[in-house]
Amino acid sequence: MASQVRLRLLPSARCLFDEPIQVKVAGLRSRQVVSLRASSTDDKGTVFSSAATYRADGSGEIDVKRDPSLSGSYVGVEPMGLLWSMTPDSLHKRLQKINALNPYMVKFSVHEEAGEGRILAEATNERILMGDGVIRVPVKEGNIRGVLFTPPGRGPFPAVLDLYTFGGGLSEKRASLLASRGFLVLTVALYGHDDLPKNVKEIHLDYLEEAVEFLKKQTKGSSKKVGVISLSKSGDLALSVASYLPDVEATVWINGCSANVALPLYYKKRQIHSALMFDLKKVIPTESGAFNTKYVLNNPLAEENKGSLIPIERAKGYFLFVASEGDLNWDSKAYVDEMVERLKRHRKEKFESVSYPGAGHYLEPPYGPYCPSSFHGVLGKPVLWGGEPKSHAAAEVHMWKKIQDFLRNHLSSDAAQNRAKL
Repeated sequence: MASQVRLRLLPSARCLFDEPIQVKVAGLRSRQVVSLRASSTDDKGTVFSSAATYRADGSGEIDVKRDPSLSGSYVGVEPMGLLWSMTPDSLHKRLQKINALNPYMVKFSVHEEAGEGRILAEATNERILMGDGVIRVPVKEGNIRGVLFTPPGRGPFPAVLDLYTFGGGLSEKRASLLASRGFLVLTVALYGHDDLPKNVKEIHLDYLEEAVEFLKKQTKGSSKKVGVISLSKSGDLALSVASYLPDVEATVWINGCSANVALPLYYKKRQIHSALMFDLKKVIPTESGAFNTKYVLNNPLAEENKGSLIPIERAKGYFLFVASEGDLNWDSKAYVDEMVERLKRHRKEKFESVSYPGAGHYLEPPYGPYCPSSFHGVLGKPVLWGGEPKSHAAAEVHMWKKIQDFLRNHLSSDAAQNRAKL
């Protein structure tokens, strides 16, 4: 029986991390009920897994794109449910894919529903972080520590600075996937990587200015304008880059704050923004051991915190604000409303915003496991990120396309030429 059952991954068992895949099973008995499972081990050794119960059709076939899950990690018709519903084998873990050269390997399997759940068929999906032909070059030039990803071909390509500064170190996943989609991307570390200090007490905008200048010098860049993409704390750094530095044409802010958070910001040896701090008395413990920090950050609009507010009305480029309404790290949607109001007050119109009900803090490239809670670099304890798996997964798919369209629209050489004509 086991040899007759076939599990197929379409269109191919090898694809980019951000591409959907179709899971099909054939060779089962008519109406047979089976368990479909997925599992993967991340770069830190954490095992993620999911399982869903399906009933074959009259021909003994299952198509996850067509057929509903009857029970398990999710229910209903969810073509990518086995991927986004995976959960870690221990609490408060987030999928760690540190180096873009290592693919994300997911093992899919079909099991008998009864008894020990004997394996009937299996297949492995190799989800690569770097498209064929993308060039990865570690950067250690001047003060910059990071990695440059260049798409295949002659270019020119829209140039983007990826600020993914969650708790130090370097993250390559988003940058390498953007490069696989035709962007020239530099991802940088602020601390906790290579010979950079393990921790920092302040951040210098000069470092990010050096990174922007480095990007502008790349011969395959499409113009002398660059884009910036961020997440969480790096959202406010992206706002400062856009507000103080020239030639920043497009800024993607994802679930950040409107003010400079946690660490004072310096530029040319002078403090330009104080740090908006946390009131840890407002941390709410939960049964899982993770903390709800939604209302922990002090009010950026209060008089005593005005020095932390970033003057985004000074920015010459365009903004895309992305907010998750279910964010429990802080109130991202409120910060977007505040920034939109500020820009309108200054008669600035170069912005667009999108918000996602049911999505949590960690909005990333799609089809990774939803992360409800993990360790928080600043608080030093696990926190709830909020959201609900199905809505969060849908938000990531929509956002990923939206971000690419926004960056292409404002950074491609055609866009630059059209503005010049105007």
